[in-house]
Amino acid sequence: MSEAKRESARTRTVTWHDPRVSARDATRISGLDYLRAIVEGKIAPPPIANLIGYRLAEAEIGRVVFELEPAEYHYNPFASVHGGIASTVLDSAMTSAILSTLPIGVACSTLEMKVNFVRPIFGDTGLVRCEAKTIHAGSRIATAEGKVVDAQGKLYAHAVTTCIVFKTRMEDKRD
Repeated sequence: MSEAKRESARTRTVTWHDPRVSARDATRISGLDYLRAIVEGKIAPPPIANLIGYRLAEAEIGRVVFELEPAEYHYNPFASVHGGIASTVLDSAMTSAILSTLPIGVACSTLEMKVNFVRPIFGDTGLVRCEAKTIHAGSRIATAEGKVVDAQGKLYAHAVTTCIVFKTRMEDKRD
């Protein structure tokens, strides 16, 4: 490795909690109560949140807000935040908006997602918020929309998702 490459190297350490401990037990807690427990720090966030660096900031029925401080470790080869980062936060937020409507014994999972990128996000963009709202919460299918905005409300990306909704069973719980 050249001297210039060594001098420009960066290091980032990621820690997380055991996902089996912080995973939602859908047989014991509603989606909204689970999300609120994460916001309040009573339940650790899922490992992906620590890896990417986003956090769940608000949760109410049918609406959630995630926050992300963009950084250079999010960059793609074009020196802007990789679209996959915005997509990941959008997916997490939109699915959580749907999850916030689900009672004990019911869970959901993303079936499809469509993302539109409006402008690039950079490290100096500052804190971005991903606001997501449930559009439709049916017994088998639910849809939600989300948008990534900066502190001034400038839009960076928006998306829609479809999730499958399903009942959980005690035997589905992993040991």
